[in-house]
Amino acid sequence: VQLQASGGGLVQAGGSLRLSCAASGRTFSIYDMGWFRQAPGREREFVAGISPSGTRTYYADSVKGRFTISRDNAKNTVYLQMNSLKPEDTAVYYCAARLGITRNPPDYNYWGQGTLVTVSS
Repeated sequence: VQLQASGGGLVQAGGSLRLSCAASGRTFSIYDMGWFRQAPGREREFVAGISPSGTRTYYADSVKGRFTISRDNAKNTVYLQMNSLKPEDTAVYYCAARLGITRNPPDYNYWGQGTLVTVSS
């Protein structure tokens, strides 16, 4: 599966953005999907994950209550709604796919190219 992330940009603290990740191929609905982020000088970290059907979601403690992951299997797209953004959310955000959800980036087989989110204070 090929992934294409979009929706990043510059936003003020307290603002919102919605990221999208469009997948190619007809097997999107079998994959667990994850969003990760990587800030300069830091390791890539798990942000949120969602099961193939969308019934189970997982979040990093740092974004719980502010970010919401969702998916539309008919559109082969997974979303990350980000509210109440903070400067520490500034990073390149990546979507990824694998069979079975984990929070460990090396476990993921497929990655999008990343989209930059910058939150100004």
